[in-house]
Amino acid sequence: MIIFIFIFLFTSFSSTLVFSSLNNVPIARPNPDCKRTCGDVQIPFPFGTTAECYLDKAFEVTCNHTSFVPPKLFLGEGGIEITDISLDGQMRVMQYIANDCYYSNGSSSYKNSPWIRLSSFTVNNTANKFTIVGCDAYAFVSGNRLDRDFTTGCIAMCSSEDDLTEGECAGVGCCQTPIPKDVWKIQVEVNSYSNYTDVLDVKRCGYAFVVEDSAFKFSKDSLTNLADVTSLPMVVDWAIGNGTCEEAESDASSYACKSANSECYKPTNGYGYRCRCEHGFEGNPYLTHGCKDIDECKNKTLNDCTKNEYCNNTQGTYTCSCPKHYIGNGQGVDGCKLSPKKQNMMIAFIFIGVASGIIVLLLAVNILFMELKRRSQKKKKQRFFLQNGGHMLQEKLARREASPEMVKIFSSSELEKATSNFSNSMIIGRGGFGTVYKGVLADRRTVAIKRSIRVDPAQIEQFINEVVVLSRISHRNVVILLGCCLETDVPLLVYEFISNGTLSSHLHDEAKACVLDWNKRLKIATETAEVLSYLHSSASTTIIHRDVKSDNILLDHNLTVKVSDFGASKLVPVDLAQLSTMVQGTFGYLDPEYMQTNQLTEKSDVYSFGVVLLELVTGRKALSLDRPTEEKSLSNYFLYVLKQGLLVKIIDEKIVDLGNMEQIYAVCKLAKECLNVKGEDRPNMKEVAMELQGLILGGKHPWERNKADSTEETEHLLPNDHDGMGGESSIVGFDSISRDHVGLPINGGR
Repeated sequence: MIIFIFIFLFTSFSSTLVFSSLNNVPIARPNPDCKRTCGDVQIPFPFGTTAECYLDKAFEVTCNHTSFVPPKLFLGEGGIEITDISLDGQMRVMQYIANDCYYSNGSSSYKNSPWIRLSSFTVNNTANKFTIVGCDAYAFVSGNRLDRDFTTGCIAMCSSEDDLTEGECAGVGCCQTPIPKDVWKIQVEVNSYSNYTDVLDVKRCGYAFVVEDSAFKFSKDSLTNLADVTSLPMVVDWAIGNGTCEEAESDASSYACKSANSECYKPTNGYGYRCRCEHGFEGNPYLTHGCKDIDECKNKTLNDCTKNEYCNNTQGTYTCSCPKHYIGNGQGVDGCKLSPKKQNMMIAFIFIGVASGIIVLLLAVNILFMELKRRSQKKKKQRFFLQNGGHMLQEKLARREASPEMVKIFSSSELEKATSNFSNSMIIGRGGFGTVYKGVLADRRTVAIKRSIRVDPAQIEQFINEVVVLSRISHRNVVILLGCCLETDVPLLVYEFISNGTLSSHLHDEAKACVLDWNKRLKIATETAEVLSYLHSSASTTIIHRDVKSDNILLDHNLTVKVSDFGASKLVPVDLAQLSTMVQGTFGYLDPEYMQTNQLTEKSDVYSFGVVLLELVTGRKALSLDRPTEEKSLSNYFLYVLKQGLLVKIIDEKIVDLGNMEQIYAVCKLAKECLNVKGEDRPNMKEVAMELQGLILGGKHPWERNKADSTEETEHLLPNDHDGMGGESSIVGFDSISRDHVGLPINGGR
């Protein structure tokens, strides 16, 4: 079926090409109610859908909009579908197929004998063929031509599909025969000799139809495909009236060739007369001004003027003449020659052209040099992209199912412009893994640009890891990663700019620390705990920060927390509770259990957060080398004074107030629990966050722990006099940290 539909569509498309050149000339009558098309079919006068649009009733057509989308065109008010109308006197209609089918027992299953009657037109006898397809079939086509009846037929036989030949329709499975001239009514009937009982394994149906010869090509599949086809195209001839041109011209009122540049001619098939535009004109000759002059000069194939001749269009024809600066009569191949003056000018132009060519050549060489330089820079940037872990980033984002749209890839030129070519005056911070610059992008956004130092492959992985981790985090208290740049000699990260510096800079600066009262410090602790709780339990994949410290807690102008620096962070697979990794972090904050076992867990962040709590309570640094030995490590010193009942000794006097001492002691108690040597004895960050939220709200949201001595520890930690931590208590901690524990710089950093 696909074959026949394709052939039909191709034929219809080809026929519409007849009108391709008529788009700018009148086709239908110049009446706004006269339709020019119906679906894809053009409706040229003398045809029309209403009385004021067609020549007479014989040329009435109907455009059915209600039953078909797109609409279909039909002849008169009947059921003959028209797919094309040509001003050459032919139209293409769809004719039904006759069928004769049987069951396996030889009884008839389906049979029809379609017919068509054309009261004013005739079936074209040269463009159509009567065709029968089957392996036990004979068919007749009968009807009327002129004033007589006619009948003709054909036989198609075969015993096996092997008998059939592709494209051959000579009696084996397919038979074709022409139909007589001047036929205006036909009926098709197909029958079987033995009800297909002898060829059941081939096909039990026969088909017969009158079809346009170019629209049907027999194949072995025709025996099957025709079952799905109801109609095929047939060519019908149309003409004006029944008389000759001479008879029509004698009556000017009824003469159909209305255009001044039209002529009458007798059709090869059928009767009556037709009109056509004279040579050199195109359009619809049946309209008063339908034939328009063809401009042969616009199409080289329509004129024979040589390249030295100028084409002049005239009504119905054209002439060739010599253009300016040429001499001759414009006839023949050598009719026009360049004048001597023009020849001298041409020589001058040649010299100018040569000089211009040299200039162009020099420009081309310069452009080539610039292009080679550009390609070299592009290759260099590509090399840096690979060197800085570009493919690693792409693989991690794909593997982690992160959205690439979340991270913008900045060009190196954008960031150079934003930082005044990475001027030292734009530096706002330095760390173990690079330098941070302040920058202003083209859209006037202020950003922080982290420029990593030259690193080995392991450190490149840390950089890429930070991109992957931040691309997965969506939390209001986490610094936003805007994008990265990998086409420079060192990788770059672009963050939102946090204007108020780090928590460390506020705690350890005398002027800024005075602004941080206890309520602000408690809020900072709570927001930081909520971020870590989110990373551990609410993110799509558990994230261990691995470098929680006051330097990595940024504050905006409202002192709202923005946790940063995820270069050391780890994504924990759902089936693992801990990871074996090389110890990494900042001294003073490192989990002692992690240092001893290399087993990284969420409780490692809990320990580091406990140290941050101590910084908030005491105002001291986590590690101070300029202090006495017993005070260098804040966590160890805290546990020492706790044991001695001298906790008040290290509480920052800037936050001491009778109204908040109970909260301060509660936070100290929470910090003590976070600093347990064994990770399993520490609370998780969700419990820590709930406890801090409870303090802010004035109530308690205790986290549950399976510790038998929980009540006892509370009593030891919070004595009635509140001026120390007297009494016996189970002391936790580890020896003072020295440079020999792990291979990291003592003052940490990233």
